[in-house]
Amino acid sequence: MTISKPPQLGNTTRRYDLVPGWAKLPDHLEFGYTHGIVVDQLDNVYVFHTGKPSIFKFDESGEFKTAWGEEFEGGAHGCYLHKEQNNEYLFLTDTARGKVVKTDLNGKHLLTLGTPERPDIYNEELKYIPTDVAVSANGDIYVSDGYGQSWIHHYTAAGDYIRSWGGKGTELGQLNCPHGISIDIRSGIEEVYVADRGNHRIQVFTLEGNFKRVIVDDMDQPCSFYFHGEDLFFPDLNSRVTIFDKNDRLICHLGEDQQAYKQTGWPNLPKSYYNDNKFSSPHGVCVDSKGSVYVSEWIIDGRVTKLTLA
Repeated sequence: MTISKPPQLGNTTRRYDLVPGWAKLPDHLEFGYTHGIVVDQLDNVYVFHTGKPSIFKFDESGEFKTAWGEEFEGGAHGCYLHKEQNNEYLFLTDTARGKVVKTDLNGKHLLTLGTPERPDIYNEELKYIPTDVAVSANGDIYVSDGYGQSWIHHYTAAGDYIRSWGGKGTELGQLNCPHGISIDIRSGIEEVYVADRGNHRIQVFTLEGNFKRVIVDDMDQPCSFYFHGEDLFFPDLNSRVTIFDKNDRLICHLGEDQQAYKQTGWPNLPKSYYNDNKFSSPHGVCVDSKGSVYVSEWIIDGRVTKLTLA
C-alpha cells in the first residue's frame, strides 16, 4: 500500500509539511471569522475568532482543550500573548466595542483600555477601532487603531496614556489602516513594526514613535507580525504567508494563491475552491517552540492551518 505524503509549502530554503485537519472542534462549537492566533510556552494554541465563545484553546496536536470569551463575540480581532516574568497574558482587541483587554490565560480581565482621550482625533463620527497590540520590554502598551483613524497609541503598563503618532495619509510616518503592530528585538534595539496595510508597506518606528524606515518589497497587504528567532512571519491578506530573514529580506512565501483574493465574493468563497496547501485570506500567524507555523484566515466560518518544518 502506498502512503501519500502530505503537501509541502515553501521553497528549497524553507519547507513545511501540511498537517491536514489539525484543529479538532467539538460538535457543539464552531468558528466565526478566525482573526488572531497565538501560542504559549507549552505550545498550546489560542484562536481568537468572532464566534461565541471567542477564544478556543488547543494543544499542539489540535485536540480541543477549552473555550471562553463570550464577551468578545462579533468583535474579536488582534490577539497578542505577552510573557511577564513567569506568567503569560493575552492582549485582545475588540473592534465591535472599541477596546483592548488584558487577560490571564483563563480569561480573567486584568486591564481594559477604551477610546484614548483625544477629542482632536475622536468624536461621535470619527470612531476608535483598535486592531492589534504590542508590548515593549518595560511593559509599555502600543495599540494600533487600524479600522478607525489610523493612529498608534502608546500607554504605560498600567494603562496611562503617553502619546500618539501617525494619522491617515500616505507620507512616511502617516498610516492607512495600521492593521498590525509588534516590537522587534532582533537587532538588540527595540523597534516598533507597523503593518501599514492600506499603504501596502511596513513602517518601522522607535519606541517614541519616530519614523526610522519603510519596507515595501515582497508584500502586498501585511496584516500582523510574529517574530521567531531571527525570522519575521507575517500574513499577507492577499493569499499568502511571508517569511523574512533578520534583514527583512524574503526567505519564502507560503501557500501563495494569487487568484483567491481576485474571486467574486472573497474571502467567503465556495468550499470547492479551497485547497489545503493554499491560503485565501491569511490574517494571523504564530510559531511554536518546534518551529511549526499556525495560520488563521479571515473566513466567515474560520480556517486554521498547521505547518511543520520538513
